[in-house]
Amino acid sequence: MSLLFAIGYVGIIFEESLAFNKSGIGLLMAVSLWVVRSIGAPSTDVALSELSHATSEVSEILFFLLGAMTIVEIVDAHQGFKMVTDSITTRQPKSLLWAVGFLTFFLSSILDNLTTTIVMVSLLRRLTPPSEYRKLLGAVVVIAANAGGAWTPIGDVTTTMLWIHGQITTLPTMKGLFLPSSISLAVPLALMSLGSEVNGKEHNPAEDVLAAEKMAPQGQLVLFVGIGALVFVPIFKALTGLPPYMGMVLGLGVLWILTDAIHYGESERQHLKVPQALSRIDTQGILFFLGILLSVSSLEAAGILREVANYLDTHVQNVELIASAVGVVSAIIDNVPLVAATMGMYDLSYFPKDSEFWQLVAYCAGTGGSMLIIGSAAGVAFMGMERVDFFWYLKKVFLCFFLAQLIYL
Repeated sequence: MSLLFAIGYVGIIFEESLAFNKSGIGLLMAVSLWVVRSIGAPSTDVALSELSHATSEVSEILFFLLGAMTIVEIVDAHQGFKMVTDSITTRQPKSLLWAVGFLTFFLSSILDNLTTTIVMVSLLRRLTPPSEYRKLLGAVVVIAANAGGAWTPIGDVTTTMLWIHGQITTLPTMKGLFLPSSISLAVPLALMSLGSEVNGKEHNPAEDVLAAEKMAPQGQLVLFVGIGALVFVPIFKALTGLPPYMGMVLGLGVLWILTDAIHYGESERQHLKVPQALSRIDTQGILFFLGILLSVSSLEAAGILREVANYLDTHVQNVELIASAVGVVSAIIDNVPLVAATMGMYDLSYFPKDSEFWQLVAYCAGTGGSMLIIGSAAGVAFMGMERVDFFWYLKKVFLCFFLAQLIYL
């Protein structure tokens, strides 16, 4: 099974070279691993019980992501984020650098990293013309999006996974990770502020940039209800004891009814309603998570992850070192399977809820992807939108971010 997982994972890493979509590879890998597990299990009933348990846990994450992505897409369709991005008025290079960084940081604590990056990079195109300085601002967006997503349960898919499965809770995570997440942004910002790109003349909006789209009718209302729905999820969990995805589904239902009422009888505004929003969300990304999480759960059911944990306990007994390794590796490969594997290796009897280990895993996996431009969805989006190459990012960002991690760890 380990060999089969390794082959599938290599296929995911080199998806562009092989011209195979990683979602398809992930789904094929998941089914193959569970077929092997069913053959090797003591009985078919045991394998079915394990699969049922795994599917239940994975579905909670997928429903949560589906609801969150749909809510964000509805708000974006109404140009709701325009009110947020228009709040940046400064054109002084150094001030703009810090303003973009911390706006992205707090925006990403509520939205997912990818959406935050797309919104902010689009904003940068209206604020400054193509230049080295704009690339640097984009790099700041990547760092800030990853740092901002690490300190709240709904800001990043990895912290969401840990939260849903009970490894971390809302308030201890926010209190414990806000400062280190802020440091992982503030230190690179301070170092970048010393660069020649930032200490030049004032940057004015580019003349050739398209005019900003107007906010759709009731766009502000949709923004407030959408953000409120996302923020209410942890409160819903605390009040009812029900899983977080139920709170997310509740928020989506409210926003669905609201947008139907706002645009009732207006055929030209169908693109602002939920059915159209569902057609625009990243469905293949959700299927990729399904494949990866089911694959990792098969290794957990077979006891392979426990063997890896025992090996690490014997040979690498430093908790900080193990968590840091997760962060470093997440700069090269996807952090979702890394965190899923770590969750399978150590249960709550070994590392209790909200222990230092789980806080470190959430922080390192969330921010580690900023080391390389290919290490996170935010980095890949920035790479595609601004045509930034791997080595430019390595030269401008790697050292600044690495120093920030050393200061915290």
